[in-house]
Amino acid sequence: MSITTNLLAVKTEIAPYAIELVAISKTKSISEILEAYQAGQRIFGENKVQELVEKQEQLPKDIQWHMVGHLQSNKVKYIAAFINLIQSVDSLPLLQEINKQALKNNRVIDCLLQLSIADEESKFGLDLDQAITLLRSAEFQELKNIRLIGVMGMATNTENPKQIKEEFYELKTFFKGLKQSFFKNIDSFKEISMGMSHDYKIAIEQGSTMVRVGSTIFGQRETIPTTEQ
Repeated sequence: MSITTNLLAVKTEIAPYAIELVAISKTKSISEILEAYQAGQRIFGENKVQELVEKQEQLPKDIQWHMVGHLQSNKVKYIAAFINLIQSVDSLPLLQEINKQALKNNRVIDCLLQLSIADEESKFGLDLDQAITLLRSAEFQELKNIRLIGVMGMATNTENPKQIKEEFYELKTFFKGLKQSFFKNIDSFKEISMGMSHDYKIAIEQGSTMVRVGSTIFGQRETIPTTEQ
Protein backbone atom coordinates (compact mmCIF):
# COMPACT_ATOMS: atom_id res chain seq x y z
CA MET A 1 0.00 0.00 0.00
CA SER A 2 1.04 3.60 -0.54
CA ILE A 3 2.29 5.99 2.12
CA THR A 4 -0.92 7.98 1.72
CA THR A 5 -3.09 4.90 2.24
CA ASN A 6 -1.06 3.79 5.26
CA LEU A 7 -1.12 7.25 6.82
CA LEU A 8 -4.85 7.70 6.42
CA ALA A 9 -5.45 4.26 7.91
CA VAL A 10 -3.47 5.15 11.04
CA LYS A 11 -5.17 8.55 11.32
CA THR A 12 -8.58 6.92 11.06
CA GLU A 13 -7.64 4.36 13.71
CA ILE A 14 -6.46 6.91 16.27
CA ALA A 15 -9.04 9.61 15.48
CA PRO A 16 -11.46 8.63 18.29
CA TYR A 17 -8.73 9.17 20.89
CA ALA A 18 -7.63 12.71 19.93
CA ILE A 19 -4.02 11.54 19.89
CA GLU A 20 -1.20 13.42 18.17
CA LEU A 21 0.49 11.42 15.41
CA VAL A 22 4.22 11.90 14.90
CA ALA A 23 5.29 10.36 11.60
CA ILE A 24 8.81 9.01 12.14
CA SER A 25 10.62 9.87 8.94
CA LYS A 26 14.19 8.87 9.80
CA THR A 27 16.04 7.53 6.74
CA LYS A 28 13.10 8.44 4.51
CA SER A 29 13.56 10.50 1.36
CA ILE A 30 12.25 13.99 0.71
CA SER A 31 9.74 12.60 -1.78
CA GLU A 32 8.40 10.07 0.74
CA ILE A 33 7.98 12.74 3.39
CA LEU A 34 6.29 15.02 0.85
CA GLU A 35 3.78 12.30 0.05
CA ALA A 36 2.81 12.13 3.72
CA TYR A 37 2.77 15.93 3.88
CA GLN A 38 0.46 16.16 0.87
CA ALA A 39 -1.83 13.64 2.58
CA GLY A 40 -2.18 16.07 5.48
CA GLN A 41 0.59 15.07 7.91
CA ARG A 42 2.40 18.01 9.50
CA ILE A 43 4.34 16.49 12.43
CA PHE A 44 7.46 14.48 11.67
CA GLY A 45 10.09 12.95 13.93
CA GLU A 46 13.79 12.42 13.30
CA ASN A 47 16.53 10.82 15.40
CA LYS A 48 19.70 12.25 13.81
CA VAL A 49 20.54 15.95 13.94
CA GLN A 50 22.34 16.06 10.59
CA GLU A 51 19.46 14.37 8.76
CA LEU A 52 16.91 16.55 10.54
CA VAL A 53 18.68 19.78 9.55
CA GLU A 54 19.00 18.71 5.91
CA LYS A 55 15.32 17.81 5.67
CA GLN A 56 14.14 20.95 7.45
CA GLU A 57 15.99 23.05 4.89
CA GLN A 58 14.36 21.28 1.93
CA LEU A 59 10.80 20.75 3.12
CA PRO A 60 7.81 23.08 3.73
CA LYS A 61 8.25 25.40 6.67
CA ASP A 62 4.89 24.63 8.28
CA ILE A 63 6.16 21.16 9.23
CA GLN A 64 6.56 20.66 12.97
CA TRP A 65 9.78 18.78 13.66
CA HIS A 66 10.26 16.56 16.71
CA MET A 67 13.65 15.28 17.82
CA VAL A 68 13.02 11.74 19.06
CA GLY A 69 16.52 10.24 19.15
CA HIS A 70 19.30 10.58 21.70
CA LEU A 71 20.55 14.17 21.52
CA GLN A 72 24.12 15.21 22.27
CA SER A 73 24.48 18.60 23.92
CA ASN A 74 26.97 19.85 21.34
CA LYS A 75 24.42 19.40 18.55
CA VAL A 76 21.52 21.29 20.09
CA LYS A 77 22.68 24.52 18.42
CA TYR A 78 21.96 23.11 14.95
CA ILE A 79 18.24 22.60 15.61
CA ALA A 80 17.47 25.25 18.23
CA ALA A 81 16.14 27.80 15.75
CA PHE A 82 13.33 25.62 14.40
CA ILE A 83 12.69 22.50 16.48
CA ASN A 84 9.13 22.24 17.79
CA LEU A 85 9.63 19.54 20.41
CA ILE A 86 12.62 17.66 21.81
CA GLN A 87 11.20 14.39 23.09
CA SER A 88 14.43 12.83 24.30
CA VAL A 89 15.66 14.96 27.22
CA ASP A 90 17.49 12.63 29.58
CA SER A 91 19.73 14.88 31.69
CA LEU A 92 19.98 18.27 33.36
CA PRO A 93 23.09 19.28 31.33
CA LEU A 94 21.13 18.64 28.12
CA LEU A 95 18.24 20.79 29.38
CA GLN A 96 20.70 23.53 30.28
CA GLU A 97 22.18 23.50 26.78
CA ILE A 98 18.73 23.55 25.18
CA ASN A 99 17.88 26.53 27.38
CA LYS A 100 21.11 28.28 26.36
CA GLN A 101 20.50 27.79 22.66
CA ALA A 102 16.81 28.71 22.94
CA LEU A 103 17.82 31.97 24.61
CA LYS A 104 20.22 32.71 21.75
CA ASN A 105 17.33 32.23 19.33
CA ASN A 106 14.92 34.27 21.46
CA ARG A 107 12.46 31.43 21.89
CA VAL A 108 11.19 28.85 24.36
CA ILE A 109 11.70 25.22 23.32
CA ASP A 110 9.22 22.57 24.39
CA CYS A 111 10.70 19.34 25.78
CA LEU A 112 9.67 15.95 27.12
CA LEU A 113 11.55 14.11 29.84
CA GLN A 114 12.57 10.70 28.52
CA LEU A 115 11.92 8.14 31.25
CA SER A 116 13.38 4.65 31.31
CA ILE A 117 10.68 1.98 31.43
CA ALA A 118 12.17 -0.76 29.24
CA ASP A 119 14.02 -3.82 30.41
CA GLU A 120 16.89 -2.93 28.07
CA GLU A 121 20.13 -1.22 29.03
CA SER A 122 20.58 0.10 25.48
CA LYS A 123 17.66 2.51 25.81
CA PHE A 124 18.27 5.99 27.21
CA GLY A 125 16.18 7.72 29.85
CA LEU A 126 15.92 8.85 33.45
CA ASP A 127 14.51 6.67 36.16
CA LEU A 128 11.83 8.23 38.36
CA ASP A 129 14.23 9.17 41.16
CA GLN A 130 16.56 10.91 38.70
CA ALA A 131 13.66 12.82 37.19
CA ILE A 132 12.52 13.98 40.63
CA THR A 133 16.06 15.06 41.55
CA LEU A 134 16.29 17.04 38.30
CA LEU A 135 12.95 18.80 38.85
CA ARG A 136 13.81 19.66 42.46
CA SER A 137 17.19 21.16 41.58
CA ALA A 138 17.91 24.87 41.79
CA GLU A 139 19.58 24.62 38.38
CA PHE A 140 16.34 23.47 36.77
CA GLN A 141 14.39 26.34 38.33
CA GLU A 142 16.71 28.80 36.60
CA LEU A 143 15.82 27.57 33.09
CA LYS A 144 13.40 30.07 31.55
CA ASN A 145 13.73 29.21 27.87
CA ILE A 146 12.59 25.60 28.02
CA ARG A 147 9.13 24.28 28.80
CA LEU A 148 8.56 20.73 29.96
CA ILE A 149 5.23 19.56 28.57
CA GLY A 150 5.30 15.86 29.51
CA VAL A 151 7.17 12.59 29.32
CA MET A 152 8.34 10.12 26.70
CA GLY A 153 9.23 6.46 26.99
CA MET A 154 9.98 3.37 24.93
CA ALA A 155 8.82 -0.08 25.90
CA THR A 156 10.99 -3.17 25.65
CA ASN A 157 11.28 -4.54 22.12
CA THR A 158 9.41 -7.75 22.83
CA GLU A 159 6.55 -9.80 21.43
CA ASN A 160 5.07 -10.04 24.93
CA PRO A 161 2.08 -7.65 25.01
CA LYS A 162 1.66 -8.08 28.77
CA GLN A 163 5.16 -6.72 29.42
CA ILE A 164 4.61 -3.81 27.03
CA LYS A 165 1.30 -3.00 28.70
CA GLU A 166 2.91 -3.02 32.14
CA GLU A 167 5.73 -0.73 31.01
CA PHE A 168 3.32 1.76 29.45
CA TYR A 169 1.22 1.64 32.61
CA GLU A 170 4.37 2.45 34.57
CA LEU A 171 5.07 5.48 32.37
CA LYS A 172 1.51 6.75 32.80
CA THR A 173 1.91 6.30 36.57
CA PHE A 174 5.23 8.20 36.50
CA PHE A 175 3.54 10.99 34.55
CA LYS A 176 0.72 11.25 37.09
CA GLY A 177 3.21 11.44 39.96
CA LEU A 178 5.26 14.19 38.32
CA LYS A 179 2.12 16.09 37.35
CA GLN A 180 0.82 16.00 40.91
CA SER A 181 4.13 16.94 42.52
CA PHE A 182 5.61 19.50 40.12
CA PHE A 183 3.09 20.59 37.47
CA LYS A 184 -0.27 20.41 39.24
CA ASN A 185 -1.55 23.76 37.98
CA ILE A 186 0.35 23.82 34.69
CA ASP A 187 -1.99 22.86 31.88
CA SER A 188 0.79 22.51 29.31
CA PHE A 189 2.28 19.51 31.15
CA LYS A 190 -0.05 16.99 29.55
CA GLU A 191 1.82 14.84 27.02
CA ILE A 192 2.64 11.14 27.32
CA SER A 193 4.57 10.16 24.21
CA MET A 194 4.55 6.38 24.04
CA GLY A 195 3.85 3.86 21.36
CA MET A 196 5.56 3.08 18.05
CA SER A 197 4.54 1.05 15.01
CA HIS A 198 4.61 -2.31 16.78
CA ASP A 199 2.96 -1.27 20.04
CA TYR A 200 1.02 1.98 19.58
CA LYS A 201 -2.35 0.24 19.98
CA ILE A 202 -1.33 -0.93 23.46
CA ALA A 203 0.02 2.56 24.22
CA ILE A 204 -3.31 4.13 23.33
CA GLU A 205 -5.09 1.75 25.69
CA GLN A 206 -2.71 2.84 28.45
CA GLY A 207 -3.27 6.56 28.00
CA SER A 208 -0.79 7.77 25.37
CA THR A 209 -1.40 11.29 24.04
CA MET A 210 1.22 11.09 21.29
CA VAL A 211 2.32 8.10 19.19
CA ARG A 212 5.50 7.87 17.10
CA VAL A 213 4.75 5.78 14.02
CA GLY A 214 7.27 5.10 11.26
CA SER A 215 7.27 1.77 9.44
CA THR A 216 3.49 1.39 9.56
CA ILE A 217 3.29 4.58 7.49
CA PHE A 218 6.44 4.50 5.38
CA GLY A 219 7.24 0.80 5.25
CA GLN A 220 10.38 -0.80 6.63
CA ARG A 221 13.19 1.72 6.76
CA GLU A 222 16.43 1.43 4.87
CA THR A 223 19.68 2.18 6.60
CA ILE A 224 21.44 5.27 5.28
CA PRO A 225 25.22 5.37 5.88
CA THR A 226 26.16 8.26 8.12
CA THR A 227 29.33 9.55 9.72
CA GLU A 228 27.40 11.07 12.61
CA GLN A 229 28.23 9.58 16.00
